[in-house]
This record gives sequence, structure tokens and C-alpha cells, in this order.
Amino acid sequence: YGAIGLALSDAFFIEPNISHISNNILKVPYLPSALAGLKIVHLSDIHYKPDKDEGLLSAVVEKVNHINPDLIMLTGDYVDIDTSGIDPMLEYLAKLKSKHGILACMGNHDGWCNDGEGEFYKTRFEKNGIQFLINENTALTINNETLHIAATDFIWNGNPDPIATLKGIPQEAPLITMVHEPDYFDTMLEHRDHHLQLSGHTHGGQCRVPFINYAPRKVKHGKKYIYGEYTKEKSSVFVTKGLGTTGIRVRFSCLPEIALHTIQV
Repeated sequence: YGAIGLALSDAFFIEPNISHISNNILKVPYLPSALAGLKIVHLSDIHYKPDKDEGLLSAVVEKVNHINPDLIMLTGDYVDIDTSGIDPMLEYLAKLKSKHGILACMGNHDGWCNDGEGEFYKTRFEKNGIQFLINENTALTINNETLHIAATDFIWNGNPDPIATLKGIPQEAPLITMVHEPDYFDTMLEHRDHHLQLSGHTHGGQCRVPFINYAPRKVKHGKKYIYGEYTKEKSSVFVTKGLGTTGIRVRFSCLPEIALHTIQV
């Protein structure tokens, strides 16, 4: 019983409140040498719960700002069951610092909590200095080179449009896409055979079996690509464990993650 008690205590009271930084080296096809080594902080699945997540998010902001990243990318699910937490959560996100900007996309919970209406989030995020992309892309100029960032709408009952998302991006240009649900990677590949996709959605399973690192719980649109980097053809997708929880506020053998990506050719 002692071991079970310790495991339950860890899962309910310790792990959900402690974030860790993972260091990942990811390839971006056609990346100019002047952009090699850029550091991108990738955050996802905050599922902000007022009166519960303040400590976690405050510590995450402090850790990210200490990293001093070149870019910050947020891949959805800012809310859990309603939008009441958006404005207080944005007070934390507005404190994030990045040399070349912060970009965000929709998650399925965000869409479900607001009848799929992305403008609600777009307006609030952009008022706080965070560029919010929905089925669109932008071109960043960094070190006199261009890096393209594109993001779809959420997938699960949303309205993703890969053609609109990728419109105008040259075929042989460095591209990072933000798609909340990772399994949509296969669909994006049908439209773009060279890119890096950043995703969340799965929470890495939220609770994993220790030692064998197995995630027994899988979610729709997150069954093929659950955690970490997967490469297919000339592209890859990285799925972060995210920061928050959905359902019961519990994590086990699956700490909230600040994913720090160093991009290379």
C-alpha cells in the first residue's frame, strides 16, 4: 500500500505541478545555414484551470524567459471546458519573451468551447502580442533569411484547410507547421513533402507506464504519433507532452513539458 500511496500522491499532487525542459534537435528541410541553431520553445495543452494552474504557469514563464528563445510556438488547447480562463491565462503568456515573436494555433478544446469560432482567440491573443494563425501562414525574417510558419484550424470537428494554410509558400522553402492534432501529419504530407510539424493534443498519454514508457490511453487524432519525433519521407512531426491536464488533474511518469527545439538542416 505504501508504494501505491506514493504513486497516487505523485500523480495527483506532484507531477501536474512540475515542468521539465526537454532538449530536441529537429531538422527543417531547406533551412539556410544562417537559421541553423535557432532555438524554439514549443508549449501546448495548457488547459488552464483558474485557481489550480497559476504556480505551474508562472514557473513555466520564468523558465522560458531564462532560455531566451528565438521563437515561441503554442500549439493549442489553452482552455479545458470553458473560456473563463483565457484572459487570466493570457496575463501569464503576455510575460513570455522571445527574440522573434510568439505564434499560436487552435486546439480542439478551444474550438469546442467556443463553437469553433477562432476569432475569439485570435483577437485576445493578438492583443497580447501573440500572432494567432488559423488556416494561414506568415513569413519571418531572421538573420536576413526567411522562415515560413503555417498553422491549420483544429482537426477534431474543426475546419482545417491545408491548401489555404500553405498558400503562397515556395516549394523549396523552410517551413514549420503548427497542427494541434498530430495524426493530421499524414494529411499535411499529401500537400507538402518537406516540412517540420509541431503538435500537442496527446499529453504524451498523460499517464505512462514507468520503465517501459508505454502510454495506455490514446486519443482520437493522436493514436499514431503520441510523443516525441517521428520522421516520414522528407518530413517530421514532434509531439510534445504539453503542460496541462484534461479530465482528472493527474499525470504519472509524464511530467509537463517545455519542449526546446534547436533546428538544423
